[in-house]
Amino acid sequence: MKFNLMIAGVGGQGTVLASKLIAAAAMKNGFDVRTTETIGMAQRGGSVFGHVRIGENIFSPLIPPGEADLIIGFEPAETVRQLSYLRGEGTVITCNKAVSTSGTNGMYAVSEMLNYLKAKAPKLILIDGDRLTGQNAKTLNVSLLGAAAQSGLFPFEAQKILEVLPEVLPARFLQMNLDAFETGRRLCQ
Repeated sequence: MKFNLMIAGVGGQGTVLASKLIAAAAMKNGFDVRTTETIGMAQRGGSVFGHVRIGENIFSPLIPPGEADLIIGFEPAETVRQLSYLRGEGTVITCNKAVSTSGTNGMYAVSEMLNYLKAKAPKLILIDGDRLTGQNAKTLNVSLLGAAAQSGLFPFEAQKILEVLPEVLPARFLQMNLDAFETGRRLCQ
């Protein structure tokens, strides 16, 4: 079994944390895991994407183009930017709310990005960003993990992510992230 996951976002959205949570949950389930992150700009707002590879005989942490089983996008433009990594029958879960302004003069046309994703992603799950971030925009990453877990897209149960949250997060951030995970799960029921 091999499972390749790409996480796409911008600096400050918790892309690196999301990769760590998924990797920790997979290892807790007995899988071999390789991860790496690519950071486009060393500041908030630059492209950040993470590769998470789960399974046997995985020697490189980098996902080859066309081999991601799942792309989780924290915002539409960054999701589009990583779409070439998706395999033919792969799934995309993305927030429908724009965050990125990198490379633009202000906010971009979200509808154009969403229409592109609808045309190019064979399996697309759009998540209402306003509903996810209603309480706290800093937990969007964990909310989207909850949505992916509820959709049954990970090679392990959602409970494994819940188990690693207290191991990875400082206690003062735990409850808000547990709540965010459950919000994401509810939105995908």
